[in-house]
Amino acid sequence: MKTTWGEWKRYPRAARGEALEAPIGPGLYEVRKAMTGELYAFGAVDNLAETLSRIGWPPRSLKSLFIKRDPIPPDLEYRTCATGTKAAARIAAERMIGRREAYIAGAA
Repeated sequence: MKTTWGEWKRYPRAARGEALEAPIGPGLYEVRKAMTGELYAFGAVDNLAETLSRIGWPPRSLKSLFIKRDPIPPDLEYRTCATGTKAAARIAAERMIGRREAYIAGAA
């Protein structure tokens, strides 16, 4: 099974009326910090669009619940890889994690 990733896209800002572009179906997603490339979130899910729309900063205090701000940090970007089923997405995710671990072990 070959995984084909889409292009990296900046996270949209709801305050500016921007919309999230992701398939409504199973697949893999990867979110990273744009400035550093550091991995922020990764997973295999049933609905890519729904999952990506829920990723954001957790509230830090009770006061922060009442302050209106963009829930997504400004420097995040995401990409997706659609699959036919969630099972196929999980298999692809496991293979990717295995390749990363092998790469890191070889580089150490």
